[in-house]
Amino acid sequence: HTVLGEDIAGRVEAVGNGVTRFRPGDEVFGDIAACGSGGFAEYACAREDLLAPKPAGLSFEEAAAAPMAAVTALQGLRDRGRIRPGARVAINGASGGVGTFAVQLARHFGAVVTAVCSPQNLELALSLGAERVVDYTREDFTKSGERYDLILAVNGFHPLADYRRALAPGGVYVMTGGSDAQIFQALLLGPWMSIGGSRKMGALSARANREDLLLVKELLEAGRLKPIIDRRYALRDLAEALRY
Repeated sequence: HTVLGEDIAGRVEAVGNGVTRFRPGDEVFGDIAACGSGGFAEYACAREDLLAPKPAGLSFEEAAAAPMAAVTALQGLRDRGRIRPGARVAINGASGGVGTFAVQLARHFGAVVTAVCSPQNLELALSLGAERVVDYTREDFTKSGERYDLILAVNGFHPLADYRRALAPGGVYVMTGGSDAQIFQALLLGPWMSIGGSRKMGALSARANREDLLLVKELLEAGRLKPIIDRRYALRDLAEALRY
């Protein structure tokens, strides 16, 4: 049976032959999707190149909330979005796992951040560094007349044409999540819509790697990133956590 769960944090119990980075007792965290998942269990097996030392000063729960979401946000902004200081960045879905890290990382890179989220999370987005917030239940940010150098869509929600209209010349749209249909549309139509123009459209398939995880660790330890945890559940209550 496949065991779900991709983000983990815990203590090393045992190591295989050839493992050099860790030994029993070390505290680690990481994204083990490339190992077939397995994080929702008392024990998990992982390759050493997918793990990093747990950030000092963080609980295991806080550490486990970071790997996939923070690395996805990092790669979306830095690698696909080509973020730069002073860039006008809109983050659609700014209050979820990837979104909360994206707001913080965009500010870390010196961007001017507009966070699009639900009304109950507007204050949270402001506290994470957004300079402007948009309540998506009251306003369509793609029709406001504002133009952005980078739009990171943690959920697709709008048609690609709407996102393209909200980009400034030379702007980049990056989708990091959404329905299967939205992701397929971004993968299929994004490159076509980018032909012959300065605005670029596309989707990101994040890739877990030790280098980016170590950068996330440094930012967490420095207080530049903070995991936002909505609720905590015991392992025995996992089904209820997934329902929520």
